[in-house]
Amino acid sequence: MGHFGIAALMQIRARVFAFAKEGASPDLNYTSPAQPSKRTNMIDWHRFKNLITEHQSFCLTSHVRPDCDALGSEIGMAHVLESLGKNVQIVNGDATPPNLSFIDPENRIQTLHDDISADDIDAEIMMVLDTSAWAQLGPMSDILKQTNATKIILDHHVSEDDLGAESFKNTSAEATGRLVIEAADALGVELTSGMAMPLFAAIATDTGWYRFPSSGSHTYQFAARLIEAGASPAAIYSELYEQETLARVRLRGMVLARTTTEMNGRLVSTYITQNDFKETAALPSDTENLINLTLEISGTQFAVIFVEQPTGGYKLSFRSRCDLTASGVAERFNGGGHKAAAGAFLAEGSLEENMNAVLGFIRDHFPNQAT
Repeated sequence: MGHFGIAALMQIRARVFAFAKEGASPDLNYTSPAQPSKRTNMIDWHRFKNLITEHQSFCLTSHVRPDCDALGSEIGMAHVLESLGKNVQIVNGDATPPNLSFIDPENRIQTLHDDISADDIDAEIMMVLDTSAWAQLGPMSDILKQTNATKIILDHHVSEDDLGAESFKNTSAEATGRLVIEAADALGVELTSGMAMPLFAAIATDTGWYRFPSSGSHTYQFAARLIEAGASPAAIYSELYEQETLARVRLRGMVLARTTTEMNGRLVSTYITQNDFKETAALPSDTENLINLTLEISGTQFAVIFVEQPTGGYKLSFRSRCDLTASGVAERFNGGGHKAAAGAFLAEGSLEENMNAVLGFIRDHFPNQAT
């Protein structure tokens, strides 16, 4: 296995998982990774290739609060398209989090209204990566609704809205970054060092550094190809997990200190308020993946974190290790995502009201209830 043997990977404590998307009606029943969801579909790469071949200019975008899979997929796809002589813009509704800026060394990704205006977006094709939900597009949703460009989606999430786009989805794929590699193969494009680093980060983080059930032998094969193309697992891991700020460490301590368990330790919850950010000097992006720390508590089967937003409301992140799916709970609150990881946003209500509503729903639907 070269740079990352299986034993070494199992020892690494990854803390990055894909943030969830808003979507369809709840599905509270778990589907084993060995038995893909019925929503899983194979991508028509021949059709995808024709669309790329027939157009010259592209604008790539992804979800708000972008993670490595979103950013890495955008950068990787931009390199793929440019290798074919295409003109490419990358425009997101939210800025790249400072801790993930390494993934875009050339500062290719622009933020709508900050770096580029709506009038400056010029594309024959608008390509949405790593989401299929209006709510997750943020300010870019207005661009998508008003554009006359052809719209296409490349995504691996189950939850979805009707974006008026042609969809290229494989919900059994472990990351959208993997789909970008398949797109490169379909287009006859060789992987380069410029693609390798961001795509390795995309897949590694969405699989919890290859420890989540979504990882299979094929995942390691894709990773091996990226390493051969120039990706350095050690350097990427260092950028992701060994660049902590004192503010984030303090915020982490605050989150863990107020973590509570119930239902015999199977349900874990915690929260973050705007006052916590002031006390620790932490950034909103410092909350990313703190929910995964709760999974380290022995016996945890379902976890939720409530994060108060600067403009009001609460962002919710869910993690599941049981038959109660994270996506099913999230969709009950107008969110969505994966069976193991999902999220939602509650625009109204106090922290206490929202915690009572969400935790109450989880208790009522928890399998084999015990108190």
